[in-house]
Amino acid sequence: MVTSLHGHRLLGLSATGLVEVHERVAQLGHEQLALEDSLAVLEALRELAPGASSLDVARLVEEHAADERPLAEYLREALAPAIGATAAAPTDVVLYGFGRIGRLLARILIAHTGGGSGLRLRAIVVRRGAENDLVKRASLLQRDSVHGKFAGSVTVDEDAEQIIANGTRIQVIYSDDPAAIDYTVYGIRDAIVVDNTGRWRDEAGLSQHLQSPGVARVLLTAPGKSPLKNIVHGINDDSIDAGDRILSAASCTTNAITPVLAAIDEAYGVVKGHVETVHSFTNDQNLIDNFHKGDRRGRSAVLNMVITETGAAQAVAKALPQLEGRLTGSSIRVPTPDVSLAVLHLTIERPATKEQVNDYLRRVSLHSKLRQQIDYVESPEVVSTDFVGSHRAGIVDGLATIADEDTLILYVWYDNEFGYSCQVIRVLEVMAGSHPVVLPARREVTLAG
Repeated sequence: MVTSLHGHRLLGLSATGLVEVHERVAQLGHEQLALEDSLAVLEALRELAPGASSLDVARLVEEHAADERPLAEYLREALAPAIGATAAAPTDVVLYGFGRIGRLLARILIAHTGGGSGLRLRAIVVRRGAENDLVKRASLLQRDSVHGKFAGSVTVDEDAEQIIANGTRIQVIYSDDPAAIDYTVYGIRDAIVVDNTGRWRDEAGLSQHLQSPGVARVLLTAPGKSPLKNIVHGINDDSIDAGDRILSAASCTTNAITPVLAAIDEAYGVVKGHVETVHSFTNDQNLIDNFHKGDRRGRSAVLNMVITETGAAQAVAKALPQLEGRLTGSSIRVPTPDVSLAVLHLTIERPATKEQVNDYLRRVSLHSKLRQQIDYVESPEVVSTDFVGSHRAGIVDGLATIADEDTLILYVWYDNEFGYSCQVIRVLEVMAGSHPVVLPARREVTLAG
């Protein structure tokens, strides 16, 4: 049960964190929500014990205010779909590769571990890097220079070659051949393999995973080559069919910009545009100048801004076909380890003002079907590190918006590691049929209000 205030999560917050999120929601244009009202709803939820669900406490408080019934009676009816829901069957998940995205996916999956239903992290597959490889992998899961310490305990069982994180036993399998692993030996069946290596991006390469006993489906955490479906959750996840055995979760940038572009296209119509990403450096760049097969990427990532290519603008059309051929894109890698910025320079069909666009996107971030994907901020003080750990795919910086009739420029922050990982988890939940029911139902948001 994931609780939030207009999409801003309450899970794991300190007392001051709870006060802060209440104040943040008020700053976004809502009436100040009393802590006592939130507490009353949370206590009632504990008694009702709904199943896997995403519950907006603020919306529940607001809607109960217009209802004459006692809180418990109102909630029992409002949450009926979650209270009566049957727990999703467990789905085994294997992480093939355990780098930046793999470890963050592991953290999220472990945090979501419940009573045995839904997604279950069962194994990771890596190449053995040293004699003490298991200890090193566990240490990297426990400590992260960008995202902080793992919330809980991490130990190893060297005899079983397992990492134990908050009681979850994760089998570590050493292999360099995706087609040669018998997962059933480890009790893993009908698993979804999440390929984080980026080594294979086409159907032929990724289908090697399906040759291994125990594997049912594959999800790639990188842009997939045609004919693979590139899924951006919130945009085209409804196109996932039971028969789709290999899918792509697209790229971090595609996930960040596609929801915002979809919202703008729906309200204003996008004629054409250019996407410039200011992107944190990644592991495929060199720390100091050295040979690299890619143009410019051989130069020091920590000392230079590096112009490079991005296919994100073109990849948007795989999720939003109506924008095919309307967008160009380029990228500048910069010396920061995480959080990137996309600048969307758009020509639109219907004229816009800054105030109108910002009000629309603020409401989209709070109420719409894209609420999990789009966040909104208005602060003259925020910088990139303020968005480390954001659960949203992208955050619109309202103060930076520029609108002049048919020209619109938007600045969209995104945690290219954690925000993207959250999107991958959402795609996994759809594939597994375990995506939680969302209550109250999200509203349609239009320019008119």
